Amino acid sequence: MADEKLRSASVVETGESAYAVAITVSGYGLAGDEPVAAGGGGLGPSPHDMLSAALGACTAMTVRWYARRENWPLEKVEVSLTHRKDGRTDVFDKVVTLYGPALTDEQRQKLIEVAGKCPVQRTLEGSPVITTRDGANELP
Repeated sequence: MADEKLRSASVVETGESAYAVAITVSGYGLAGDEPVAAGGGGLGPSPHDMLSAALGACTAMTVRWYARRENWPLEKVEVSLTHRKDGRTDVFDKVVTLYGPALTDEQRQKLIEVAGKCPVQRTLEGSPVITTRDGANELP
């Protein structure tokens, strides 16, 4: 079944550095930029930083959702990620730390399995369709 919820984001250059942008997504404001070493001003996370953060946030939320659904004694979940390029391949290394001494080995194993099935990871592993068009024709 298709997810019919339309999500939107707006990104506009700010001029604060060569690549600085103001991002509005779901009513929240964020800043984005490239590091100084890449010609930016280091005024915010890079797009790949945000992608890693989205994957980590989704992983933590999915693990929490599952633990709540099962009423398991998960006290806290922590996700650490690294991203690198290996030729043309993007490689994300995700480490999930589960806090909760009362969790059984079976519960921990299931939560780690669930961590690999978060919606953002499924999107990255899938074949999303991305269209691009000139917005000048849409100006008033």
